[in-house]
Amino acid sequence: MVNSIDKEILFYAVGDVAPFREDPASIFKDVTRTLNRADIAFCQLEINISERGTRLPQARHTTRANPKIARAIKEAGIRVVSFAGNHCMDWGQEAFFDTIEALKGEGISVIGVGKNIEEARKPVILESKGSRVAFLAYNTILPMGYWAEANRPGCAPMRAWTLYEQIEHDQPGTPCRIHTFPQREDLEAMGEDIKKAKTQADVVILSMHWGIHFIPAVLATYQRDMAHVAIDSGADLILGHHAHILKGIEVYKGRVIFYSLCNFAVDLPFTKEHAESKSFKEIQKLNPDWIPDFDCLYNFPRDSQKTIIVKCVISNGAIKSVSFLPTYINKKTSQPEILTSKDERFGEVVRYMGDTTRSQGLDTQYTVNGNEVVLL
Repeated sequence: MVNSIDKEILFYAVGDVAPFREDPASIFKDVTRTLNRADIAFCQLEINISERGTRLPQARHTTRANPKIARAIKEAGIRVVSFAGNHCMDWGQEAFFDTIEALKGEGISVIGVGKNIEEARKPVILESKGSRVAFLAYNTILPMGYWAEANRPGCAPMRAWTLYEQIEHDQPGTPCRIHTFPQREDLEAMGEDIKKAKTQADVVILSMHWGIHFIPAVLATYQRDMAHVAIDSGADLILGHHAHILKGIEVYKGRVIFYSLCNFAVDLPFTKEHAESKSFKEIQKLNPDWIPDFDCLYNFPRDSQKTIIVKCVISNGAIKSVSFLPTYINKKTSQPEILTSKDERFGEVVRYMGDTTRSQGLDTQYTVNGNEVVLL
């Protein structure tokens, strides 16, 4: 008789990955053993893996790196990668396709991108221990020309619109309300993709590159609209990326929405020239704790050192449990470290998640069980 535990799929998910160093595998050195225990592990790729291409003028901060990064990601235990983000086309079509091919060449499944919109919206379906898990990815953070169309490569778009409402119409220059809305056509297309994937798999996991970067806690209203439609359409778990800091977690109809997983393994060294640039000064205003350190590899706001690893157990074609492992990123080396409950930083991450979640009117309960935090 087969033990039911032997039929359980262990799934891990992490946030943004973008190593930019001579030995990219070294950034994962403290987490590789854990991630390799998973049957399936996932990340969001924030870098182009190519030595070709020309930087597009609409690209903001961007880098491209040696194709050996793909091998490092594989050796870290990651088997599914979303490339559906605001950096996917930074270096043009050559680097875009080089990145996809480098990952696939290592046996890694790539989601959310393709040679056209049909391919970008196509799920990756993996079978493990008798269950089928489908992965889809969409991107809301869209520089011009980065989304796929019928005859153009790019990522699967999930666009949103912004409306600024002046609160006091007779008082020029006073603050405004900000309203955001999903684009109806993209929302309907995403819903149809999820419904179709649900007919092909037992569990559907959705990656969303969305939200407000660097500003603590705040969620855009469009995010909840998209997330709820996705779950109503059949999604079982939503993994949010892009904000570069942790955001709250919502449990909606028994399904977990991680609004932002923060960074995970990202190198961002700074030069004095970059720190003094007009573009950085504008972004720096979003988070007052963002102080460049030219001697470290991880130049993000202080909040960005706190991150998590999503842990999900799938059994008999359904999600059995969802939790997270509090993790901390070393500013000097950019390396993530999984924390134990005895580490004071463990409590710091848990408290931060609780405060961030409650500040957005979410009532998710966090239960510490050993070295993980249980949600379901």
